[in-house]
Amino acid sequence: MRDYGEGQGVRRSFLAYGFLALLHRVSRGRAALHKQTVLKVGLVIVLAFLLMTAIARAWPSVNGYSPILYRDGPRLGGPSLSHWMGTDQLQRDVFSRILGGGYASLIVAFAGVALSMVTGSLLGWISGYAGGWLDRVLSLAMDAIYAFPSLILAIVLVAMFGAGISPMIWAVGVVYIPTYFRVTRAESMQVRETTYIEAVRAIGASRTRIVLRHVAPNTINAIMAVSSFNLADAILTVAALSFLGFGLPPPAPDWGFDIQNGQKYLQSGSWWLITFPGLMIIALSLGFGLIGEGISDLVNPKRRRKHV
Repeated sequence: MRDYGEGQGVRRSFLAYGFLALLHRVSRGRAALHKQTVLKVGLVIVLAFLLMTAIARAWPSVNGYSPILYRDGPRLGGPSLSHWMGTDQLQRDVFSRILGGGYASLIVAFAGVALSMVTGSLLGWISGYAGGWLDRVLSLAMDAIYAFPSLILAIVLVAMFGAGISPMIWAVGVVYIPTYFRVTRAESMQVRETTYIEAVRAIGASRTRIVLRHVAPNTINAIMAVSSFNLADAILTVAALSFLGFGLPPPAPDWGFDIQNGQKYLQSGSWWLITFPGLMIIALSLGFGLIGEGISDLVNPKRRRKHV
């Protein structure tokens, strides 16, 4: 009976220690996050765009004007009280199109980066841990993809599969696979040489278990930071594809297409047609970039100490 009581006491002490350790890590994380003004600003910007997109999808005419119907206002009218961002050559409200235009950019950016993150990370884990001929073959394939400029490769892929959201998602996904492959491969090659991986290998753990349970978790921090920066780059890539005519078919609201369409009227003084969509692209990519910078500071103690 005494042994059982002692065992219960040890178990309670262990649970108490684990709970206190968890509270300590949470408090340190909250303290570090409290100092991350850059990260909080980026989150506010991105959340504002997500909210704007959700409202526009639920109520396309939330401000009283449709983003696709013609003759909804004066032709090429400047910003006014009734049309905050003016109207285009087809008498459509620019603010309504701004609200709806973020849908394609966010969907393609998130889906494309998720596709490249899963594919590239999985290949990087396998290549970095396995080594040998498999590592050489995968590295050569990734280097071949990485050799192409990202925008040119995306244009080629979209031209092959056609315009629209799905081809743009595949194009963005393929473009960023080598980025995640390189990051996870480098991290995996470092982790596989550590003592605890050798110990896990010695007790007979399979390669799949080692990769998924021990190697992959050590690369999560790097993947999170890279994903935020890739989202910022993906927003610019989507805008460029739409500007070149590979985005959503008209009359769907699309920031890149609206800039391409509005440049014809810039010399006549209709500056609002390209200014406001351009500002949206810059602000959204800036938001993701700030999030990536903040995450990099959080997961990298050396960078964090430099800012303190």
